[in-house]
Amino acid sequence: MLKFAHLTFSLMLAFVVVSLDARAETTFTPVVSGLDEPWGIDLLPDGSLLITEKDGRVLLWRAGTLSTLGGAPKVADGGQGGLLDVTVARDFNTSRTVFFSYSKPQRGGAGTTLASARLSEDGTRLEDFTDLFEMARGSSGGRHFGSRVVEAEDGTLFMTIGDRGDRPEAQNGGSHIGSIIRVNRDGSVPSDNPFTSSTGVLPEIWSYGHRNPQGAGLDGNGRLWTAEHGARGGDEINLIRRGANYGWPVISYGRHYSGGKIGEGTSKDGMQQPASYWDPSIAPSGLLIYQGQMFPEWRGDMFVGSLKDDYIARLEISGETTREVEQISNAATERVRDIIEAPDGSIWFISVGNGAVYRMSR
Repeated sequence: MLKFAHLTFSLMLAFVVVSLDARAETTFTPVVSGLDEPWGIDLLPDGSLLITEKDGRVLLWRAGTLSTLGGAPKVADGGQGGLLDVTVARDFNTSRTVFFSYSKPQRGGAGTTLASARLSEDGTRLEDFTDLFEMARGSSGGRHFGSRVVEAEDGTLFMTIGDRGDRPEAQNGGSHIGSIIRVNRDGSVPSDNPFTSSTGVLPEIWSYGHRNPQGAGLDGNGRLWTAEHGARGGDEINLIRRGANYGWPVISYGRHYSGGKIGEGTSKDGMQQPASYWDPSIAPSGLLIYQGQMFPEWRGDMFVGSLKDDYIARLEISGETTREVEQISNAATERVRDIIEAPDGSIWFISVGNGAVYRMSR
């Protein structure tokens, strides 16, 4: 754990944190406050910050000023659904493209949807907002939409989708429920997806058997990792493999909220084991694998926000396994929803509990 002290800063609190192993001081500085259910953040090349709020607003923070962008989609805001992730395209400087995920109203309910838009030259609105992918057979209820968007090194897009509370469907290849999908930037299916020639399995599916992945990110080798909500225990970190089955709800290290057993146990042939898991649950959300220079001792480590226990978990990666080695916890880390790395190596994160975005630096 970390010790911290309070300092006054711009009408909010900043925190100077000294870790127990005598590393350099770490400062937690509030960047944006007064947010309403913030869900996703990403930085533009000029240092401006895009923020999504679950009720459907897209915000732009630039030079200390916060504005609402026009052109945002109509979302199904209810339960865990709404406007979810935001990811700035790698080629933003030339394309001005931004990717979003959101719960789209559908007949009989809502479904997780991946979209793209262009940020206008004057930074006031989203133009040409276009749905690239919409999950087949959305469902009613407000649970388990996912949903992180990750642009892979080859330019394809991954998006995570939860089981929508319909557990057995996570094993049904004819549904996108409980899967990670991979599509091209125009929404088409990449020819090297694992199920393009499979009968009965939807071609967008990259992996399946997921419960509710709300964190996702690439490591320095381009591998995709996710942080996934379990039930009562069994929150997982997973290294995502092409075409793999991650077992939900056949295997799990958790139990139903009633205390009952889930599925058949903790392992089964043909189903992947997690890289690590938490029991009891921490309700993991945003995931970052750090590659920066500001914290050289953390390079290659994973950071995962906790919505339940109000901390940022630092995990060491060893091959295909992970291990939590530190809990970064102070008044800034209340319900951490998303976490990203800035070009200068600082770490920015959403505190839903404080309605704020913080910058962790030294």
